[in-house]
Amino acid sequence: MTAETPVTPPVVHISPALDSKRARPDRGLVIRASGGRLTKVSAYVSGEPVPGRLDASKTIWRSDWTLKPAAEYTVAATAAGARGPATVAMGRFRTRPAGRAFGIAATAPLPGETVGTGMPIIIDFDTPVDDKAAVERALEVKAEQPVEGAWRWTSDTRVVYRTRRFWAPRQRVTVTAHLAGVRPAAGVYGATDSTFAFTVGRGQTSTIDTRTHQMVVLRDGEVAQRMAISAGMATTREYTTTSGIHLTMDKGNPVRMVSPGREKGEPGYYDLMIDHAVRISNSGEYVHAKDNVWAQGKANVSHGCINSRPDQAAWFYATTLRGDPVTITGTDRELEWDNGWGFWQLSWEEWRQGSSLLPADSAGGRVPQG
Repeated sequence: MTAETPVTPPVVHISPALDSKRARPDRGLVIRASGGRLTKVSAYVSGEPVPGRLDASKTIWRSDWTLKPAAEYTVAATAAGARGPATVAMGRFRTRPAGRAFGIAATAPLPGETVGTGMPIIIDFDTPVDDKAAVERALEVKAEQPVEGAWRWTSDTRVVYRTRRFWAPRQRVTVTAHLAGVRPAAGVYGATDSTFAFTVGRGQTSTIDTRTHQMVVLRDGEVAQRMAISAGMATTREYTTTSGIHLTMDKGNPVRMVSPGREKGEPGYYDLMIDHAVRISNSGEYVHAKDNVWAQGKANVSHGCINSRPDQAAWFYATTLRGDPVTITGTDRELEWDNGWGFWQLSWEEWRQGSSLLPADSAGGRVPQG
């Protein structure tokens, strides 16, 4: 009679190790099973479950995001083999404090804001980011109508999200920065997560032809307003209106406009208060009211702005949301992609090149696998 071969129970490995007192939060929580499959995993911090998922083989479970600094985690994992008893591992560990904290300094849109269909998501951080990929993985965008989008770094403290195509109108978008435990630079950790939401409003787009001196505003595909305009006189580069896809950025009534690079008394100097001004770039371009009705629809005589009849400028001012697209054609000066919110000047392929992640992960992701 042959004795049965003893069955070796599965082994469960938990990282960070149980009973750790200063675990690195940026590495997340990883649970592995050898000699079997994970059948149950539970992890909690401050009474809240830690989101995570099993891989296809059901041998590795990973937390979706990094871990909170200076926090105690409880973990329980069960692994079962083909035969024999299951293995249960459970215990606690603590993560190290944040040291220097890292977080969000400002966002656009503002929480609760209603915006136009071209609106980017702009996040400014309070600390320069060295590990841009780690921070970008922690950023999550959820729209009621799913859309393809990608982040692009424009500086060490700013990252911008642009969709491949304009947002679908009338939907809510939620942005979550899972920064708790993210390590953007040596000795720096994100202390907390941050979430804000905004609403995409009606679909409004404007087209301006500087050759015919006409502006047409469409709302949800229907003509809402036709406006005779006067664009830049184009005697110099600064007086040439830029062609391309602009976005409305902010507005003021009135806005003080001063000639750039000129002193009082010099030719071309001006210092004016302009009514119902909607900004569309960082190079001084606005759609605004002007009483030069004689030129509107006939000639380009402005210093680079789009002049329109006072009553129509007031209408445009009142109906504009930040992020409404304004497309201008007919001049030999192209809008630079980094002039204001000229982000739509880049093709989708060009835009994605500014991401620190592979294209498949460009809209956010989980903690690095390894």
